[in-house]
Amino acid sequence: MAGRRRKPDVPSKKDAERLHGHRFLKPIRRLLRRLHPVGAERDKAGNRKLFFDQYASLLLLYFFNPALTSLRALQQTTGWERTRRKLGIERTALGSLSEAARVFDAEQLAPIVRELAQQAVPLKAGREAEALRGLTAVDGSIFPALPRMAWALWQDAEHRGVKLHLHFDVLKAVPCQAAVTPAAGSEPAQLRAMLRPDRLYVVDRGYADYELFATIIAAGSSLVARVKDNTAFEVSEGRPLDAAARPRGSSAM
Repeated sequence: MAGRRRKPDVPSKKDAERLHGHRFLKPIRRLLRRLHPVGAERDKAGNRKLFFDQYASLLLLYFFNPALTSLRALQQTTGWERTRRKLGIERTALGSLSEAARVFDAEQLAPIVRELAQQAVPLKAGREAEALRGLTAVDGSIFPALPRMAWALWQDAEHRGVKLHLHFDVLKAVPCQAAVTPAAGSEPAQLRAMLRPDRLYVVDRGYADYELFATIIAAGSSLVARVKDNTAFEVSEGRPLDAAARPRGSSAM
C-alpha cells in the first residue's frame, strides 16, 4: 500500500549500524559461555539454533538500544549480519525467542552476576571508604506484571505485580543481590532470607522490625535504619563530632 508506514516496533536496516553495546558485551562473553549447555539437553534432535549464552547477549543488547522496543524487534536484529557476527548467533525465529524464557533457567545467571559484582572496584579509597566497606542500601520496588502471571495476583483479580528486592553496594555502585517475589511479599522477611556477614545495611522505616535488627547483628553485620517517630529509646553513649566533620553541618550523636 502506498504510504504505508513501517511498524514502529520493527527496526530498519539503518538501525543495524546504530546498534550500541557490542563493546560492553565483549568482556563478559567468556562468562556467558558457561550458559551454552543449559537447556540444550531438551533438544534431542540437535536442531537448536538459539542457546542460553546467545539469548542472554540478545537481552543485554536490548537494554543498550532504545530502538529495540519489543521481542519482534529483537528477533529482527538476528537477521543482520553485524549482529550475528558480533554475538556469534544465527538467524532466530520469533517462536524460538519467545519460548527461550521457559527453556532457559534464569537462576543460572545468578553466579555470573555475583562474579561481575565482585570484580567492581570501590569508587572511593582511604579512611572513609574503609569505614563504610560493605555499605549496602536495601529496598523493595513494585512493578506491574503480565495478566498471565497468576502467581503475581495483587490487591484483586485485575491487578498483578512483582516486587524487586534489591541490595545495592553503594561504594561500588553495583547491585550485589536481588530477588523477585509477588508484590505482597514482605520486605523484612526477604531481607532476613538474604542476609550476609560483613555488611552495613541501610534500610528505611518499612524494615523497622527489632527481631530483624537482632538477626542482622547475629549474622555478623550492622545496620543504619529509620524508625517510627514514636519509638522509645535511651541514649547509651554520646559521640561528639571531630573537627573535620563539624564544618559539614552534621549533628552530634
